[in-house]
Amino acid sequence: MAEKKNYYDVLGISKTASQDEIKSAYRKLAKQYHPDFHPGDASAAEKFKEINEANAVLSHEDKRRQN
Repeated sequence: MAEKKNYYDVLGISKTASQDEIKSAYRKLAKQYHPDFHPGDASAAEKFKEINEANAVLSHEDKRRQN
C-alpha cells in the first residue's frame, strides 16, 4: 500500500500556512528544482513533480481540506 505524502513537508510549510505562503514556497522550490536548470538530473525532475503535485492539492481549498 502506497504511503500518503505529506504535501506540507514537501513544500516546507506548516499546516496553518496561508495561500500566499503556499504560493511563495511553491515558487521558490519550483525555481530551485526546475528541469531547465538541471538538464538530465532525474532526481531534480522527480522533486519538481512532487512540488507541483503538492501545490495542486494545497492551493485548492477543497482538496486541501481532504488532505
